[in-house]
Amino acid sequence: MDAQVAPGQLVVRASGAAAARLAIEGRPRSEPPQVQVLLRATVPRLPPQGVALAFGECSVRVRGGVVLISVAAGKLSVGFGELRPLLFQPVPLDRGLQSLVSSSVAHLVAAPESLDQHGARAFLLGLTELVLRTALRTELDRADALATRRRAAIDHIRDHLADPTLTADRIADALFISRRRLYQLFTDGDGISGRIRTMRIDRAKELLTDPTQGSRTIAEISRHCGFTNAAHFSRTFHKSTGHSPRDYRDRHTP
Repeated sequence: MDAQVAPGQLVVRASGAAAARLAIEGRPRSEPPQVQVLLRATVPRLPPQGVALAFGECSVRVRGGVVLISVAAGKLSVGFGELRPLLFQPVPLDRGLQSLVSSSVAHLVAAPESLDQHGARAFLLGLTELVLRTALRTELDRADALATRRRAAIDHIRDHLADPTLTADRIADALFISRRRLYQLFTDGDGISGRIRTMRIDRAKELLTDPTQGSRTIAEISRHCGFTNAAHFSRTFHKSTGHSPRDYRDRHTP
């Protein structure tokens, strides 16, 4: 259990692999029986084997510095579908919230026999709700920030397609972000260099099929799209479209 979550991070998962997969895919009436929250927490005075407590359909296990809280998915006010951005991946956890969970679980573990079962169950549900909603808000804010930076990067690429010296380093400098952060914005597909290449080919397609650009030579169009060598442009264009630039123009213009 301790190898599944790193310090300062939260992992949300679901019990019942088949049900979880259907719910993640958005299938109707598909919801896993349990939502599980894992995080590292310091809980004092634990026996070597850890502690496992159950309060109705809610439970908490503590072992090796990791807390695992399981609650009934149907009891949460946040729908399972809303939790998809958090599922099966490490999510940063606020230090204050981590401290709150640690102290809350420590109190539960200290004297479980003196606690009312219904009250303890409601407490675990509320604690899980707080953790999930806070983590979800943080993750959505992060995703929105990434989307905003990605749009800014794409806009910069579009505005500088004709510049043959356009590189990841220059884009990162223009956006005041690190090269590593820039690459993180384009983890889908062919990365930042692939996006530049694709956008240049798309620009070339537009120019080749624009009747007002009919007087432009292939070499001029290649330079306008950031290629310094017309032969390299033709090879790249053919690899992307299956046609040479000239053939593409002939096929798509009257």
